[in-house]
Parts: sequence; structure tokens; C-alpha cells
Amino acid sequence: MKSIIKVIILIISFTAFSQSVKTHTYAIKNSDSLKLDIYTPNTIEDDTKLPVVIWMHGGGFSGGSRDGSDEQRFMNYLTENGFIGVSISYRLLRKGSKTGFGCQCSKQEKLFTFAKAAEDLLDATNYIIQNSDYLHVNPEKIIAGGSSAGAEAVLSAVYMRNYFIENTTVYDNINYAGVISFAGAMIDEHYITKQNAVPTVLFHGTNDNIVPYSKAAHHLCKLNDKGYLILNGSGIIFKRLEQLNTSYYLFRVEGGQHEIASIPFNEMDNIKYFINNTIVQSKIIQTKHLEFKE
Repeated sequence: MKSIIKVIILIISFTAFSQSVKTHTYAIKNSDSLKLDIYTPNTIEDDTKLPVVIWMHGGGFSGGSRDGSDEQRFMNYLTENGFIGVSISYRLLRKGSKTGFGCQCSKQEKLFTFAKAAEDLLDATNYIIQNSDYLHVNPEKIIAGGSSAGAEAVLSAVYMRNYFIENTTVYDNINYAGVISFAGAMIDEHYITKQNAVPTVLFHGTNDNIVPYSKAAHHLCKLNDKGYLILNGSGIIFKRLEQLNTSYYLFRVEGGQHEIASIPFNEMDNIKYFINNTIVQSKIIQTKHLEFKE
């Protein structure tokens, strides 16, 4: 599944508020020129290396963008709070397809889409690590995050690399320090092991009809649908992390649907607190937060 990658660096710089933003091309795959935006605090010292959040937007693998208004706002928050933010583009393989990413999209096509998006995250991460000195990034403090489709890709790359990637040796240098998943799910939670489990932030609505909160079919497809594929959402993932005595922050919205995939700006300080304590200070924290949909 590994494509031949030709990396071209395109840098566009501008200053906004207290940060600089630079756009790099991290890979070219067929007709897709894949870019990432790097948000860095302007006040960073030359020898400073900061933790980084690499972000994958949502959009059902057919829409969304790395520089949407919410993505930019999230990146701004990160740079104001001691992080470097990286928002990436990735292959939107369902864009323009007749079957979309629902019940008429076959299981095989869904798995292929997950695999290629996971590969793109890994390639973007490799690019960040290779340029970590220049970018002021601490390669031991890389957090992978995403919403909806982006969260599915992140969970696939972090926890199911051996399942989705044929040649994993080119990614042996990548060890993620944490995960942020807003309405994400994975194929098999048993791929989370003592060796790869990392502090994980999980936001999910219990009535999500697209990406299941617990163990259920993607898009609630029926058994005879082409797109019938069982996924394991946040309700299953946190239990696996609990078994492994790994830190997690579960924010469950009882009755919530797929709107919980949106970036929860009113909860950012709590997420930052969790990350600072578990990833930066290596504490074990297991938190469940329950809210009810209004």
C-alpha cells in the first residue's frame, strides 16, 4: 500500500496574532499534493522544542479542509498554550464517488480508505520528525488528533498500523505520545496493546448514527448492505485502555449524535490539563465525564 513519495517543500509564511503559519508539501501521491500547515508561537526560543498536535479534519473522506475556520481556531489555541499545531490535508478518496462513505460503499473500499488516510498521517508525521530541529518540535511528544473521519484515520494509524500498512519499517521511528479522537472508531480494539497504548482523549455521543459509540455497524448499515462494517467506538476503546491501565479522558454525551465530532472549544482547557498531566508529566489519569444532550 506504500506509494512512492516525492517530497516538495512549499513554504508560505505569514504572521497572525502571536504565531507564524507555514505551509509545507509533505508528499505527492498520484494527483494529490498533500500539504500541512504548521502553527508556531512567534516567541519560541531557538533551542526550544515543543510538543505537537498533528490534526486530521473530518468530512467523511470526501470533504473538509485543513484550514477550515474551526481548524484554524484550534491551531491558534494550541500555539497560545505551549504547543505547535499541525493541520494536514490527506487523500479524500470518497470525494466525487457515487456511493459516498455510507452503506453503498463496500467494506473493502472503506478499509482501503482507512488505510490510505492512516498512511498519510504517518507520512506527515515522518516529515515532522525529519524536520523537528527546524520546526522546534519534540519528536517524543507527538499527539495525533482528528474528528470523525480524521479520528478514524488517527486511531487506525496509531493503534492498527500493522493491520493497515504493508511495510511498517519506514515508520519504525514514529511513536505517538497521545491521541485525540472526536467521534472516532476503530476496526478492532484488541490491536490496542500494552506496548502501543497511549493517553487518549475520547469525545462521543451515545446515539451517533454515523460512527458508533459502542460496537455497531458503521452508519448503522444492515447486514446485507455492501457497506456493512462493524466498528468499535469510544465506549469500547476506553474500556480497553482501562484494562491496560492507560490514561484516558472519556467525554460521553448521553443522547448525543454525530455533532459531538465538532471541536469542543469549551472543553479545551480540560483537554490541555489532561495532556499536560499524562503526556508531559507521565501521570496515569482515567476520567469519565458524562453529559446529557439538551
